Amino acid sequence: MKKILTGSALGILFVILTGAFFASCKKKDTIAPPSPIGGFNNSNEVGASNLKAHWTLDGSLNESISSTAPTTSAGTSFVTGVKGQAVNLANGYILYPVIAALNTANIGSVTVSAWIKTDNNGSQATDVFSLTQGTAAQTDWNTGVVTMYLETGHAITTDDTLVLHSAFSTYATGPRLGGDNINDYGVRETDFKTVKGTNKWVHYVMRYDGVGSNIDIFANGVLVSNNNFRHRTTGNPPVGIGPIVTTLGTQALIGAFANVASGFPGSTTQAWQGKFTGSIDEIRFWNTALSDADISSLYQLELAGR
Repeated sequence: MKKILTGSALGILFVILTGAFFASCKKKDTIAPPSPIGGFNNSNEVGASNLKAHWTLDGSLNESISSTAPTTSAGTSFVTGVKGQAVNLANGYILYPVIAALNTANIGSVTVSAWIKTDNNGSQATDVFSLTQGTAAQTDWNTGVVTMYLETGHAITTDDTLVLHSAFSTYATGPRLGGDNINDYGVRETDFKTVKGTNKWVHYVMRYDGVGSNIDIFANGVLVSNNNFRHRTTGNPPVGIGPIVTTLGTQALIGAFANVASGFPGSTTQAWQGKFTGSIDEIRFWNTALSDADISSLYQLELAGR
């Protein structure tokens, strides 16, 4: 004989079922978000007030904050990146017009970060990112504000070793003053750190502190550049070069040195200069010198896709 549930029994059953339902929902709703890294929830929070340009390169070549499109691009396609997509360059480059947030005479200090994936070509150096003088004004490859490049044709480079080389220029006194640093020369692992990572994603950061007149290079969140080359001076007795001051009309260039081959008619293309072959992702430009801790946090956050 079938049993018929009374009203009280139905009520008890309803409470049990609804309680189980809400308990299930509660478990889903209370999944803890990822823990902050260095006090940041995501990479966009790192140096947020000083971030002046950001190329996510996630299916678009446009600079993401201003939506500025390039004037010229060659050899570009998109591949899977560290976060979303990345641009892949086949002996290619991308040149931008003036971006207002980067077109400042008194830049002071600067940090630039990018993810790169490339190989040593054994013959030519290749450029990752430059903030140049205008195409009509630049008369040599290294007279722009910032140049981040790779000694991919360097004589001592081995197959799995990347030599990172960065330089800056300032016109604070009128004539150009500048300096560079590199993870090479001197005593390996004492004066500088070896970077292993050809054909693997490597987080490349250059930083120039205009207050201390120090230029540094980081790879995967670790300081790798030469200790002996970081403090840049001028004069006798020597004094720090100081903050970056430049002429207006600056332009961003990805994947090539500023020369005739990339649209700079006054700058001769030199035999050692090549265009980039490989992938680049998540380029960021700050007008401040990020701390070592912030650079490490940025690396970890972007590596985690955050």
